[in-house]
Amino acid sequence: GSDSSGGAGIQADIKTATCLGIYAMTAVTAVTVQNTIGVKSVVSVPVNEIYNQIIYTSKDIKPNAIKIGMLHSTQIINKVLKSLNEIKIKKIVLDPVMVAKGGSKLITNDAVELMKKKLLKKVTIITPNLPEAEILTGVKINSIEDMIFAANKLMKLGVPNILIKGGHLKSKKVHDIFVNKNEIKIFSSKRFNTKNTHGTGCTLSTAITCFFSCGKTLKRSCELGIKY
Repeated sequence: GSDSSGGAGIQADIKTATCLGIYAMTAVTAVTVQNTIGVKSVVSVPVNEIYNQIIYTSKDIKPNAIKIGMLHSTQIINKVLKSLNEIKIKKIVLDPVMVAKGGSKLITNDAVELMKKKLLKKVTIITPNLPEAEILTGVKINSIEDMIFAANKLMKLGVPNILIKGGHLKSKKVHDIFVNKNEIKIFSSKRFNTKNTHGTGCTLSTAITCFFSCGKTLKRSCELGIKY
């Protein structure tokens, strides 16, 4: 999605990739009118045009990795699935954008169900924040143990790797937890007392995609993405 305030969405993705020396191609799924306080409106891009953006661009410039952000309807998810099946890229990072920081819902309930049923099986890693992890799993998350429990539930839905972001927990440090069937790794970072957090989730998932695209392991990509 395009964020008119430039902090999140496709603008954050391009800026992050560019800062990390990676070249970004884009498929815009929606145009939003928003600022750091909240989302005023969302206008979908016609689904065939989303599909065409992905297919036509990838025909010419083959991506090393894909980051998926805002998909707010079942029609969009179906078209994205169709395009992923055609371009066959192995490294896919899904940031399941569901609720804007101001509380605005960015995805329909049907789309959440379709994401759980079909899209999660296609991606390499999913990077939900706590509210998103709660929506996807139905688990109330109040602790690191809850985060690990939710991650294991997400694995049962078919995602091989999960990074649950702990920014919403009221802890002194921020704990982000990387989980797959072989390991659990907790990344603990200093919490910065700042209002300037709009777009942090988009920035993180794109940073992970950048490091992953140039051959780093997924766990190392998460570590470097969090540092960035």
